[in-house]
Amino acid sequence: MTDTPTQLFIGGAWVDASDGATMPVDDPATGEILCHVADAGPKDAALAEEAAVRAQQEWARTAPRVRSEILRRAYEIIIERTDELAHLMTSEMGKPLAEARGEVAYAAEFFRWFSEEAVRIDGGLATLPDGRNRMLLSRRPVGPCLLITPWNFPLAMGTRKIGPAVAAGCTMVLKPAPQTPLSSLALAAILKEAGLPDGVLNVVTTSRAGEVCEPLLRGGRIRKLSFTGSTAVGQLLLAQSAHAVVRTSMELGGNAPFVVFEDADLDKAVDGAMVAKMRNMGEACTAANRFFVHRSVAEEFGRRLAERMGALVVGPGTRDGVDVGPLIDRTGRAKVEELVADAVERGAQVLVGGRTPEGPGCFYPPTVLADVDPASRLMGTEIFGPVAAILTFDDEDEVIRRANDTPWGLVGYVFTEGLDRALRVSERLEVGMVGLNTGLVSNPAAPFGGVKQSGLGREGGRVGIDEFLEYQYLAVPVS
Repeated sequence: MTDTPTQLFIGGAWVDASDGATMPVDDPATGEILCHVADAGPKDAALAEEAAVRAQQEWARTAPRVRSEILRRAYEIIIERTDELAHLMTSEMGKPLAEARGEVAYAAEFFRWFSEEAVRIDGGLATLPDGRNRMLLSRRPVGPCLLITPWNFPLAMGTRKIGPAVAAGCTMVLKPAPQTPLSSLALAAILKEAGLPDGVLNVVTTSRAGEVCEPLLRGGRIRKLSFTGSTAVGQLLLAQSAHAVVRTSMELGGNAPFVVFEDADLDKAVDGAMVAKMRNMGEACTAANRFFVHRSVAEEFGRRLAERMGALVVGPGTRDGVDVGPLIDRTGRAKVEELVADAVERGAQVLVGGRTPEGPGCFYPPTVLADVDPASRLMGTEIFGPVAAILTFDDEDEVIRRANDTPWGLVGYVFTEGLDRALRVSERLEVGMVGLNTGLVSNPAAPFGGVKQSGLGREGGRVGIDEFLEYQYLAVPVS
């Protein structure tokens, strides 16, 4: 850990918190402290904001090709340091090294993708219908941004926000989750090495999120907020953003339905379930929470899924052969324990798992519950753990109604071999993304986001850069 920055990154310099405060970074596999990092306060946030505002005008004028090449160099550095970054990520948040390496590749791809989008920002010229004026459309950066990232994908959620901001010509203040600050600090060091000018990216690590973020949102100089996290926090940030009419992008919670019809290929369905449920130990907003399985195949699906889940190896993510690492902290594990206990009390059958192991760390075993009561608490919340809850259904209209009976609408998964049904059900699901016979929808080239209380806007894809650009219309008289 000695080579990893632990200070704040403001104006291109590594600095301590102004009051000298630090906060610990824990290893969730052992409960031990890995290191301490600077714990920013409001004064530090104001300095970071000032650095971003000061750099904005010149950065906005920087040639798109220059911005593109900086992102491309950063992409190459990340790929070169895959193992180093994977070990860092595993240490601070627990995911197995194989998954961490996968996230490094995923994170890097956002930089490569937006390095290509940086040179494709266009406008338009047209004569207006009355023939009196020409309409000249140009696109310009929205301005300094506040980026708030979660702990579950600490590197990829950083690049998914930083990439389009850099490409669009926006400066940034990045506030990573307090559980996983090291990945973001390492990313800042890589971007500096890649040639990002001082002040374009500033990183404030803090345990005092409210004190740090609210003044930035209310002050009027931050013009864009991009947040990934819980719906409850997102609602609070939206309220704070309203004061200065800050433009917002929100990637919030999910409660994904996983629907298996009677004609589904069960091999595909179980494979998809393993990905949709167990990616990142189930600590993902895209995680399948509610498994709706047609009554005729529910028993067989449950048996196969329990067999696969029970075969997974639980342990520290740095250990060879481990499939499932620890949950992020004891609070997260306690939530999972309580949700499972409630479901069992209501009559759910435990097909595998369901008992917290003894010993250090925040481990919880892969768990499959069958015959789950729809009134169980885990049906109405993000589980954020390795728990698959199976419910049965009898007809299509019924399962669509139940799948949509949630305030969230991020992603849904549908398994069927019938093309008409696949399209029909996908169109009726109230979600922003659908995995059709697949358990993985995330891709830097695709627009990621949800509907209802799962958020506003999209990240990634051709439209991802739009969140960081404004249109300007210039009326030019026709001579």
